[in-house]
Amino acid sequence: MDVLRQHFESLGYTNVETFIASGNVIFETPSKNTKSLETNIENKLRGTLGYEVATFIRTDAELAGIAAYQPFRSSDLEAAAALNIAFLKDPLNESSKQKLMSLRTGIDDFHVHGRELYWLCKKKQSESTFSNAVLERALGIKSTLRGVNTIQKMAAKFTPRGRF
Repeated sequence: MDVLRQHFESLGYTNVETFIASGNVIFETPSKNTKSLETNIENKLRGTLGYEVATFIRTDAELAGIAAYQPFRSSDLEAAAALNIAFLKDPLNESSKQKLMSLRTGIDDFHVHGRELYWLCKKKQSESTFSNAVLERALGIKSTLRGVNTIQKMAAKFTPRGRF
């Protein structure tokens, strides 16, 4: 995580922090162009690490909204084994939403809101046939999954101040 933090600092970002060992990086920059930031970070990481790293930027305010969002009924959330959030570059179009919903099973349910996909796993994830790889193959897009607890902890720690 120290090396990852240093890569972000070398791009000129300030107040760089990593959050748990999962590739979550918090930083400040005057730029508000998330597409440009994602491209710059992806290019830097590809150049220094030697492989592609898809990057998904959310502001601290967006993260707070994602953490607070209720995609399913409270009773369904309480009964479920896990709630995960897939971060996407762009909102899904209608065709992609239909493909996603065709992946629903008795174990897995999905909800799309903005650039996030919420995956409710009703049993152990090991019993599910769904994964980030399945999502990427089905929709032909890159994504990254995080557990809702991680997102809520990040949102609580990094209250909105205009950061990424």
